[in-house]
Amino acid sequence: MTDSLQTIYLGGGCFWCTEAVYVQVRGVVDVESGYSNGHLPNPTYELVCTGTSGHNEVVRLVYDPAVISTREVLEVFFVIHDPTSLNRQGADTGTQYRSGIYFTTPEQQAVALEVMAEMAASGVYSRPLVTELLPVHNYAAAEPYHQDYFERNPNQGYCMAVAAPKVAKFRKTFARLQKD
Repeated sequence: MTDSLQTIYLGGGCFWCTEAVYVQVRGVVDVESGYSNGHLPNPTYELVCTGTSGHNEVVRLVYDPAVISTREVLEVFFVIHDPTSLNRQGADTGTQYRSGIYFTTPEQQAVALEVMAEMAASGVYSRPLVTELLPVHNYAAAEPYHQDYFERNPNQGYCMAVAAPKVAKFRKTFARLQKD
């Protein structure tokens, strides 16, 4: 690993699902479920679920750019969720499930703008992207029971119905990026 690890925050619906994928990505050295880009510091799950805090369910990714590029991190992101669905991913609805990229460097912002423009121009999606692209703000880690949720509860109904298919899609689409 290099000494220049990067951190980016991604909102792709329920953080359990997003975390379940990224813990398997080579070059990602830490994944934490949390809340970002709301107007209150240190929100709780209960408060975020009301939709009044403005926070998004996100994962904080710490990755080694010598192993995986920001572009590759974002390519995975755009495959494992629907970036055209406003404030919703599947049956999960509310502003806390919005598609979002929350960057920590100008370089991450530039790469995200490039990838989003390519995705929009590619015709892959029949609707426009609604992914917000903002600097990270007011991040707080989610409660301990949300961390590693899929790994600890693989047979839970939601995990089997929603998270497991996203993990399978990642494995099929990005075999080259899987951890050994």
